[in-house]
Amino acid sequence: MLDIKILQDLCRNHKIRWTGHILSRLVKRHIHQSDVENAILIGKIIEQYPNDYPFPSCLVLGISCNNTKLHVVCGTDGNELWMITAYYPDVTQWNSTFDQRLK
Repeated sequence: MLDIKILQDLCRNHKIRWTGHILSRLVKRHIHQSDVENAILIGKIIEQYPNDYPFPSCLVLGISCNNTKLHVVCGTDGNELWMITAYYPDVTQWNSTFDQRLK
């Protein structure tokens, strides 16, 4: 299981891998890289994906720089924080605090 403290340490130390996939998603969704980093630094893990390939990943609920809830999917090999995607959660798919999916 991933630990938010490890993800935060990697983020603080700028050991972040930004793939073309996440960068294109951020542009499309009007999200800045600083928003993603802020979300990791003050966020919490709300879902774990231990069997993801090539590394375990998780869903982090955090806050963007403009104080908006933000979801970030990221993983790590222990040396780098791999950013996968980020999005503003949809109120029709999440509870009011955006930390649990609606069934």
